Amino acid sequence: MYRRDLEKLKLEMLINELKSKKGRGTELISLYIPAGRPIGEVTNVLRQEYSTASNIKDRTTRHHVLEALTSVMQRLKLFRQTPPNGLIIFCGYVMGEAPGDEKLEIYVLEPPQKLTTYLYRCDSIFHTEILEDMIEVKESYGLIAIDRSEATIAVLRGKSVEIVDRVTSGVPGKHKAGGQSARRFARIIEQMAHEYYKRVGEHANKVFLQLNDLAGIIVGGPGPTKEEFVRGDYLHYELKNKVLAVLDIGYSGEEGIYELLKASGEVLKNVEYFKEKREVQEFLYHVVNDTGLATYGEREVRRALELGAVSKLLLSSKLGGYRVEAKCNACSHKFSRTVRELSEIKCPKCGGNVTVLRSKPLIEDLIELAERTGAEVRIISSNTEEGEALKKSFGGIAAILRFKVEI
Repeated sequence: MYRRDLEKLKLEMLINELKSKKGRGTELISLYIPAGRPIGEVTNVLRQEYSTASNIKDRTTRHHVLEALTSVMQRLKLFRQTPPNGLIIFCGYVMGEAPGDEKLEIYVLEPPQKLTTYLYRCDSIFHTEILEDMIEVKESYGLIAIDRSEATIAVLRGKSVEIVDRVTSGVPGKHKAGGQSARRFARIIEQMAHEYYKRVGEHANKVFLQLNDLAGIIVGGPGPTKEEFVRGDYLHYELKNKVLAVLDIGYSGEEGIYELLKASGEVLKNVEYFKEKREVQEFLYHVVNDTGLATYGEREVRRALELGAVSKLLLSSKLGGYRVEAKCNACSHKFSRTVRELSEIKCPKCGGNVTVLRSKPLIEDLIELAERTGAEVRIISSNTEEGEALKKSFGGIAAILRFKVEI
């Protein structure tokens, strides 16, 4: 699972990088080749595109498109056949910071799932939509927190929880019936409860039936209300068959949804949300109990990684910054450092301007260091309470250690 998570993260980073790139005109090529399509057939199509592009009136655009097409066809020569999942190529002249500062870039990758769609597009942006769809979380869970006064409906998808609907009941609590008989008053209350359950069911049906990836539903609440709701024919029969558990919790509003999530840990133990919470809670246990088996902050974690002491590396998905190697233009001093923006770099020795020799996102640099030293990596979303704490309180970089180290 850890290896797959890393590959997904790297793919997400590549997609974000591709989406940030722009062409001067319609010069950026996006090519999706489905599994099983002959390479020779695709090359013939590109040759036809080359002939068409030769008629582009703007000289610079024509030159850029023709060079990009040539580069793509040269890369295709390296493949005797299309890889099992298909092939994706992005290529073109990408604009730099200054006008006229364009650079030809090419990205060749095999998609994580079998590609069934052929696409050739020449545009001012790279088209990553098909690739993005492949890495979206495909599984969701419905959550209903209900009591006699209100019900809250939510969707858990991957690492995020979304409150999507609330229903209030209008059912009165216990009080004297006035001039009515107790039996008649009880019948009225039960009829009102029935109508309330129907409305909750209608709202839940509307939300959940449109989720093609719905894997299950969990219902919770205080008292017998939750069982009455589930036993009745209020949920659509397809949804009723997906009820995984009915759990006892103390609340029914938004607070009830989060309590239901905590109570659902065993039921949904393989869902990303709960896996991440467990990882951060393990780290916090070591911090709170001062076991010496936890450290945080870039300098401390990097040192622990270099010593091979890290068992699990926890990184916030919102971790920014770059790790750069640079050389001073004035004193020739070479150094490595972490910066928020590449434009911030100055020589630490003389304060002069520098030439950046190598740079990569900080999160990617730490992952590579972890892989070299055998540490497991966990990417923690900021959509959970624990993930937010990792980012705000620990700088988004933390580690659980194999053994104590002096840093």
